[in-house]
Amino acid sequence: MRRAGDYAVCPLSGHHSPRDAISRNTSGCDNKEKSMTDAYKVSGAGRKPKLAMPPKACETHSHVYGPAEKYRRFPGRTPDYGASVEEYARMLDRLGMERCVIVQPSLYSYDNTCSLDAMAYFGKSRARGVAVTKTDVSKQELQRLHDAGMRGIRFFLLVDDLKLEDAPAMAKKVAPFGWHLQAQDHGNWLPDAMPLLKSLPIDVVIDHVGRTPAETGVGDPGFQALLRFMETGKCWVKISAPYLATLDGPPRYADVGDKVRALVDVRPDRLVWAANWPHPGHTGADDKPEEADLLDVMLDWVPDKKVRDAIFADNAAVLYDFDD
Repeated sequence: MRRAGDYAVCPLSGHHSPRDAISRNTSGCDNKEKSMTDAYKVSGAGRKPKLAMPPKACETHSHVYGPAEKYRRFPGRTPDYGASVEEYARMLDRLGMERCVIVQPSLYSYDNTCSLDAMAYFGKSRARGVAVTKTDVSKQELQRLHDAGMRGIRFFLLVDDLKLEDAPAMAKKVAPFGWHLQAQDHGNWLPDAMPLLKSLPIDVVIDHVGRTPAETGVGDPGFQALLRFMETGKCWVKISAPYLATLDGPPRYADVGDKVRALVDVRPDRLVWAANWPHPGHTGADDKPEEADLLDVMLDWVPDKKVRDAIFADNAAVLYDFDD
């Protein structure tokens, strides 16, 4: 019997492979320096989507992995390939995305330099970011990040850069800047995390439709808790990376589509869309999903064009503080 909690569907082949490409690493578990050369380079090429984007459409969750010789990578963490800002821009242009959000990857831990450089490449009219910082980050450093376009603090709970128990103190620090807290884990994480997340004085953004277990579908207790949190208006959800928690798999990801429809029924104004480029879990240059497929499936998941356009553009403009 397949268990989506242990395995994920390969986006291209439909075959199952170990789900978590990024292991839970602690800062002292591996002192070996990574190679200073990329195993390969990810391309932003692909087909154009059938779905036309509205003006000021925004892709809200991707990572840039700059040249290994320029940006120091955290020892022991993956991926080992390059994903340049130029190729990311190529992908955005192909999809029709005018705006973007660079999310600090675990590959660089607390060093936001690569993400900041990628944001600067696009300029503040087009790009925002989500940072990772140490818990003792100063007000001056937060101001520097804010001025560069950062609008959130990332809690990627599959590594130990920031732990959930750090959230109240960090939320208090970033609240004066109007930032949100972005959180991601997998499996049955939401029921235990929800009381703390709901208590925070800032908005919370949940990645990848929650990454709740595929086996339990829309009725999953964590997903139901997520729906209730969304009702408050303090919780946002990214429609992204359906391959991370699915039994049905590509191209339709029907089980993920059921969850997206449930989210739309509750608070369509608290949803944004993301490509999750360059798809960190893929293991080879030819083993990654086609972003246009992930975009076009929205025609099925969100058939109302007005709602779709808000998810692609208007909602992101509010969440990421774009000037319209």
